[in-house]
Amino acid sequence: MASLRPFHIHLFIIIVLTFFSGITFSDDGAVMSQLLAAISPAPNHWSNSTHYCSWTHVTCDDTAGKNVISIKIDSLSVSGELFSGITQLSSLKNLSVSGNSLSGPLPSFANMPELEELRLDGNNFSSVPPDFLSGLPRLKSFSVSGNRNLSSWEIPTHLNRSSNLVSFYASNANVFGIIPDFFDSFPNLENVILSFNNLTGSLPGSFSGSKIRVLRLDNQQLGLSGTISVLSSMRKLSQIWLQGNAFTGQIPDLYGLQILSDLRLENNRLTGFIPDWMRNLTEIHGLRTVFLQNNELQGPIPQFQFIKIQVNLGNNSFCRETPGDCEPQVTALLDVAADLGFPLTLAESWSGNDPCRKWRFISCDLQGKVTTVNLEKQRFSGNISQILLSCEKLTTLRKLLLNDNNLTGSIPDNLAIPHLLQILDVSHNNLSGSVPDFPDSLRFNCFGNPLLRIHVSNFAGKIACIVLAALVLVIVLVLFVSYKFYTKRLQSKAPGRTTAITTGTGTGTIFPIQVLQKATDHFSEENVVGSGGYGVVYKGELDNGTKIAVKKMKDGTMMRGLNEFQAEISFLAKVRHRNLVSLLGYSINESERILVYEYMPLGTLSHRLFEWQNYGFDPLTWNQRVTIALDVGRGIEYLHSLANQRFIHRDIKPSNILLSDDMRAKVADFGLVKMIPDDKSFVETRIIGTFGYLAPEYAVTGRITTKVDVYAFGVVLMEIITGKKAIDERVPNETCHLVTWFHKVISSKGHNFKKAIDPTLDHQDEQTFESIFKVALLAAHCTAKTSYRRPNMEHVINVLSPLVQKWKPLKLEEIGDRNGGLNLHISLPLQFDDLSTQNQNLSSTDDQFCGYRLNQSARF
Repeated sequence: MASLRPFHIHLFIIIVLTFFSGITFSDDGAVMSQLLAAISPAPNHWSNSTHYCSWTHVTCDDTAGKNVISIKIDSLSVSGELFSGITQLSSLKNLSVSGNSLSGPLPSFANMPELEELRLDGNNFSSVPPDFLSGLPRLKSFSVSGNRNLSSWEIPTHLNRSSNLVSFYASNANVFGIIPDFFDSFPNLENVILSFNNLTGSLPGSFSGSKIRVLRLDNQQLGLSGTISVLSSMRKLSQIWLQGNAFTGQIPDLYGLQILSDLRLENNRLTGFIPDWMRNLTEIHGLRTVFLQNNELQGPIPQFQFIKIQVNLGNNSFCRETPGDCEPQVTALLDVAADLGFPLTLAESWSGNDPCRKWRFISCDLQGKVTTVNLEKQRFSGNISQILLSCEKLTTLRKLLLNDNNLTGSIPDNLAIPHLLQILDVSHNNLSGSVPDFPDSLRFNCFGNPLLRIHVSNFAGKIACIVLAALVLVIVLVLFVSYKFYTKRLQSKAPGRTTAITTGTGTGTIFPIQVLQKATDHFSEENVVGSGGYGVVYKGELDNGTKIAVKKMKDGTMMRGLNEFQAEISFLAKVRHRNLVSLLGYSINESERILVYEYMPLGTLSHRLFEWQNYGFDPLTWNQRVTIALDVGRGIEYLHSLANQRFIHRDIKPSNILLSDDMRAKVADFGLVKMIPDDKSFVETRIIGTFGYLAPEYAVTGRITTKVDVYAFGVVLMEIITGKKAIDERVPNETCHLVTWFHKVISSKGHNFKKAIDPTLDHQDEQTFESIFKVALLAAHCTAKTSYRRPNMEHVINVLSPLVQKWKPLKLEEIGDRNGGLNLHISLPLQFDDLSTQNQNLSSTDDQFCGYRLNQSARF
């Protein structure tokens, strides 16, 4: 037996090799059979009774193994799921299933060494596996466009191993995130089409020098941002579609792009002049389409030399509506804007041909001459020499304020100061060099430029800088000592006090910590009524029976909590409105910061909308909901336009809307409030707030206007209508983002929209449904992608008020009815006599009082 063992081994090896020599044939056959079973209807001539290599749209190689190398079943109205085992076709080079109705998750196409073409576009696939394009060294063309039901997915970074890639198509496929910076890995890449997705961030630097011919990144949901300067180095471009984003900066020099024929940059935030290369286009250049409308371009409109080019320049900030030079003052100011790099801040308001008509930062005299240019504290960058030389042309200028920016360079010695200039402030920049000898009549401020040298002969400037520096130092010392004294005084008084201290400052009352401990049963968990990023809110009751809400900073949030604590006290000291929660006072105890508000017994709108069953509440009726919406709208309107200053709340959401015992609403939580100066339409700040309620432009740029609150209010309206949260990760991907889903269903007033309404609402009544639909349309407008398309809060109130206060005038024939109004056929004194007679059945006291009032009115 031992002598036969080698023979058995050889026999076993032969059998195994014989089996595996045909496994490719049998494997491909099994895969094709399962693919046939997974799709419906079967393509013509696909049948298990015939060899798969004879099927239409299927190609096999010529080897004995009969390996499948191509499957092309485009536009055959095929449905079902794409069998995941299709990736076992190891020799497959081309797979094309575009234009069908295939659904379900996409299989992972990882590690298919021969795959060159993969076309999946125009189907209903639902998800993308994370590794589905890894290990594809021969991949040349990939397309997944038109699969709008895909869950969100990012462009995989492992795609850079497919160095033979020529075309990448993923338009309208729910791609999100940034564009990977790996395009130097694709020496043959020509087509990049990613339109109608949710890409953010900037254009990658690796675009530079690439051979891309067609670049379509248009109409992203939030918008790509940054500059487009990298385009100038992409010399092979023939088509550029970047419209519908948030790109800023100037149009780069694209003169060297000799085959460029289609340039679409509309609906961005581009600034600057129409570049010279575009003005000088001739017939020898291939450019035929230039769309630049809806940007912030400035200066004169050019007269294009090549008349066959199709150009759209509408809705920009040009000085004139037709070609021609700008007015001299406008030209000078636009030169200043150019020296600063054409900041968007200036482009948004420096439009038209008269700088004295509502140009920000500009003041004029009665003759329409520019007297003041105030560009302080704008974080502008630029060279001081160029700016001052541009300002020489403003001969009537009296004040030039450039302080607190990031300006560099030196002040030119040959500067021709306008003879009317009285004040020049360049303090707190990064200037260098020497200060020229200015005339004594000029008040020159240069403090805060440590590299700037002052000549001894420039006595006035030197004295001004020294005096200002000393003054600032004294103020800082005084404030520091005062703060230390104040905090020490509070701490020394706190231990023995049990009553509130009235401050008389408008910020309410200083509550000793012992009073608040007693009112809340030492901050018992049983008294917790809410919590947030800043702290925990407790209900309490003072000795006099006053119910209060006590907001206490969380441990570990000292810095942020302190900022919000100070912001909220400062804000609530300036405003009072019946739809804003009132601050009763505050407490400072060592490291603790506590705010005390009026108590709102019915809790938050969030509890009533989303957790009413957990709390045992009844669901809100539609009348209650629209009344709450009107109350909140009035509170926001007051902040935006009716208070003594303009404010932006920045955190409008149901958990910050409190309800009184009569179900009336008040806006709360003012820790993120920002004030907008009267001379500005926006402010820039760090991005903070709650996801789902952040306006797109704020989330991208950090720039806030009152329309940020309008957007958040629109989201709250959607929540009021649907009973759904702004972001709900527990529901399917297509409905987890309320705004996106709501905009899809609002287009249908019929069945789809009715299904979106909160099922607890009775909307069978036609009048109620019409009211809900009006509020839904308002919510859609409030959450428009671009801020200028959103209404202001005054319009919002005008829409909501009639839905709550349904006053109707009497008909003409009812006006004379004694039960409905005055009789127009009887004189006014007789009518009062008649009314007093009707009141004779009242009590004698009331009768005498009413009679007195009526008689007095009659005499008047």
